[in-house]
Amino acid sequence: MTKQTILGRVTQLAKANINALLDQAEDPQKLLDQLIRDYTNNIADAEEAVAGTIGHLRLLEQDHLEDTAAAREWGEKALAASRKADLLRAAGQGAEADTFDRLAKVALGRQLQSEKEARTAEPTIAAQTEVVEKLKTGLEKMRGKLTELRSKRDELVARAKSARAQNQMMDAVKNVDVLDPTSELGRFEDKVRREEARATGKQELAASSLDAQFEQLDSDGDSAEIEARLAALKAA
Repeated sequence: MTKQTILGRVTQLAKANINALLDQAEDPQKLLDQLIRDYTNNIADAEEAVAGTIGHLRLLEQDHLEDTAAAREWGEKALAASRKADLLRAAGQGAEADTFDRLAKVALGRQLQSEKEARTAEPTIAAQTEVVEKLKTGLEKMRGKLTELRSKRDELVARAKSARAQNQMMDAVKNVDVLDPTSELGRFEDKVRREEARATGKQELAASSLDAQFEQLDSDGDSAEIEARLAALKAA
């Protein structure tokens, strides 16, 4: 995986609009679970790739430091050889002086080569440093998005549980309304009243039957009185 591909994936994931994704999802919780898995896997891949990129950058920086140090050391050697040549030449030892001057030139050539290698590496190091910083920033944003995803998932689960609890409560209330115990009591009261009314009716019926019997007795008594008076008239 190239650095550009890594940077593109990190940037794309870091810029993901979670709310927009949730609005389009049929099952937000399932989407969040999938996003969390994807983010976790991508973060792990990106961390490994970024670690490799940082490691390569550190090697470049180490090589640059070594080239800079080598250029400094070769410069010091060239200076020492040149001074030695000057001393020998002043002492009339021209051949030996020429030898040390040649050594000074060799050291200067090595210094130039080390300086050139250091300068050549500097743009690459700068570019790599910029890429690494962008990758680090992207990773931090991805970690922030992952935290946001987990928070939203937990919030959504909590809201779903609350909604289910509310629906269960409303269903229970509805069932209470449908099976209203007070209506059952009302029906029972109506039944009691009907029983009471029936008892009252029986009582009235019994009372009316008794009155009729007494009326019959009165009627029978009148008839007997009439017959007695008729007999008395006839006997006179």
